[in-house]
Amino acid sequence: MSIFAEIIMVNFKDKPKKLERLKHKYRLVILNDDTFEEKISLRLSQLNVFVIFGVSSFVLILLVILLIAFTPLREFIPGYANVNIRKQGVENFLKGDSIAIALTQNTLYIENIRHIIQGEVLSLDNETVIDSSVNYQGIKNEPIEEDSVLRNMIETEEKYNLFSMAGSTPGNISSFIFLQPLKGTVTDRFNIKKQHFGIDVVAPKNEAIKATLDGTVIFAEWTSETGYVIQLQHSDNIVSIYKHNSVLHKEVGDHVKAGEVIAIVGNSGEFSTGPHLHFELWYNGIPINPEDYMMF
Repeated sequence: MSIFAEIIMVNFKDKPKKLERLKHKYRLVILNDDTFEEKISLRLSQLNVFVIFGVSSFVLILLVILLIAFTPLREFIPGYANVNIRKQGVENFLKGDSIAIALTQNTLYIENIRHIIQGEVLSLDNETVIDSSVNYQGIKNEPIEEDSVLRNMIETEEKYNLFSMAGSTPGNISSFIFLQPLKGTVTDRFNIKKQHFGIDVVAPKNEAIKATLDGTVIFAEWTSETGYVIQLQHSDNIVSIYKHNSVLHKEVGDHVKAGEVIAIVGNSGEFSTGPHLHFELWYNGIPINPEDYMMF
């Protein structure tokens, strides 16, 4: 049995206008070729056909666009860039820019080190230091425990820094560079309450004791309690005292330089219990803690 389509057009008006003609109804009938039995009958107008065709075309175009934009099929279109290649290119560009900034900063760092060694003026360039990707205004400078520990450690080290002390105001004890009279272990520290006005430094026998500053010997004698004792008078009313020595190498009136050997560590005197140096520092007639000005 064959099926054919027959379109029966019915004109409802004799002289319609053009706009009204689009609204005229037409009937689409599908008949059985043998029995002329009506299978399908649709009542349409030209306007309906145009609307259906337009909407179908728009949906089809939209589906094609979505299919190309959000599926890997777009990579098969000639001239369309690969997304992965584009991302890799952006990442490579950012890495290259970061490497260029780091290289510039390292070059500036090396140049500044060279200037410091040669005693030249440092060249500072804020543009190579400031990172535009960092929000400096949002940085909060709040003290933390680790920062306090670091500051305390740096300040302790700076107390014995020769360069910082050398730049102090003249006439102040901090302007002097005290040299360590003896290397050893401090066994008894400075304590005014116990009337221990110095520190005890234990060292091997026959170690040399050196003058802590330039000065003049004002006392070099034996005492029953502290054995062989030598005292030096320094500038600005500073006096250094060295006790329990085994041998004295200087006499009263001798002028000595800082670091010059003045005695040998010993175990002399009733108050000594072993080879060590009892070292005292006095400033304007007041005992001060030697460990505040030098390290042992």
